[in-house]
Amino acid sequence: MNEVMLPYSVKFALFFLLLPPPSRIYTSTDMAAKRKSAAKRRQDASSSSNTHENPSSSAMSRHSSATREQQQTGNENNDDQGPVLLAAEKVGKKWRNMAIRTFTTLLMIGAFLFVLASGYIWSIAAVLVITTAVYREVIQIAQVPAKEKSVRWFKTMSWYFLITTEYFLYGESIIYYFTEIVMVDKFLLPFATHHRFISFMLYVLGFVFFVANLKKGQYRFQMAQFCYTHMALLLIVVQSHFIVENILEGLIWFVMPAALVVCNDTFAYICGFFWGRTPLIQLSPKKTVEGFVGGFIWTLLLGFGLTTILMRFDYLVCPVQDLGASAWSNVSCDPKNPVFTAVPWQLPSNIVYIIKYLFRQDVSQVWIAPVQLHAIVMACFASLIAPFGGFFASAVKRAFKIKDFGHSIPGHGGLTDRMDCQFLMGFFSHMYHQSFIKTYSVSVGSILALTINNLTPREQIELLERLQTYLSNQDIINSALLASSNMNNVIQDAREGLLNSY
Repeated sequence: MNEVMLPYSVKFALFFLLLPPPSRIYTSTDMAAKRKSAAKRRQDASSSSNTHENPSSSAMSRHSSATREQQQTGNENNDDQGPVLLAAEKVGKKWRNMAIRTFTTLLMIGAFLFVLASGYIWSIAAVLVITTAVYREVIQIAQVPAKEKSVRWFKTMSWYFLITTEYFLYGESIIYYFTEIVMVDKFLLPFATHHRFISFMLYVLGFVFFVANLKKGQYRFQMAQFCYTHMALLLIVVQSHFIVENILEGLIWFVMPAALVVCNDTFAYICGFFWGRTPLIQLSPKKTVEGFVGGFIWTLLLGFGLTTILMRFDYLVCPVQDLGASAWSNVSCDPKNPVFTAVPWQLPSNIVYIIKYLFRQDVSQVWIAPVQLHAIVMACFASLIAPFGGFFASAVKRAFKIKDFGHSIPGHGGLTDRMDCQFLMGFFSHMYHQSFIKTYSVSVGSILALTINNLTPREQIELLERLQTYLSNQDIINSALLASSNMNNVIQDAREGLLNSY
């Protein structure tokens, strides 16, 4: 039987019909491989036409080749895919991971509550320990390439700058909040009055040591390491300092922001676990739009309710006056910040009508404390802005090609992976509190600092004498006891001593 010879146009039509549809955007390497494969197939087709090959067997051969290429392409696609979304993971794996994360989360919450109840000083110490651990994890990433390039003193300088920064920041807080103690202590007074200059000189010494340690051929790398260290100091140590200041203003400004971030992270994970289908951002492939929206809604609701409970405890509401106090101490403050006092809010007429129609109750006003409304603003920040701190941390991990910053918390990674949003949230809470909530008033510490820093010793003695006279005239101090104490003789002797010293 004579073999039927098909025209080349028909052969090309069959060729394109049998090709698989493209399943992804090909790179230049993929396109080169496809062109090479197509050239080989055209050569095979030309050879078969010259040898009068059966067209049906030729088509089957081309189909088999195309099928193999499609399978190879599919395998490449599977290799190139990023992390699978939580909702799409295997059932056993994702439930096992969720159990681990839930157990460690409950342990961390329990430890957090225990530290809070232990007292203010332990809460501050916990922030310092966590800050140091996070800084260590971040610096550890840059320390590996520094060892490979034999950069000297990188680790030592990193810790030196950490100590210098903490001395400056926490020294400022101690001087501000405990002026009555610091300013009257003869040993601490020079450190208080010259604190900023001492801090600056400590930093300059580190800067000079860094410049002196620059090595030829490594300038670019050492400068990058220097910038990386300062980035870690700015984003970790400086922001954590504001968290400590929040504690000193009242534990509620530490607990509420931290709880909002935990709440948002938890419910974003749960919503993404069950319903997450739409990726949110490329930096964090497992974050989904469904989780983001779900976390936002639940954080708003729970933030309002949580603040309603926290505002009832003086231990959480009152500014720190005794660092040794704990949850079992008799902590109170009077007067309280008005933000914690509930006031009546008139409801709109349409809301009043709806409530009356549904519940048969005539409710025209509700009692809401301003702090509850402030909590809603903070909840919005914790849900919409604070996660970008986590996205930034993800970008750092992508840049250094690591999965997590550490492995200290099973199911979560390192401390940095859990605290990346907390630092940004704590910084925001401090700025928001200072701008909209804090009540400014003259304190004994501020007057004492003003007296010590701006009056001469002779003027300070004169101020003491006049204050003593005023208190005696107002019958606040017993005049007879004051006269018997020879206080006037003491003041006169101090004045004469000053006159003789000049």
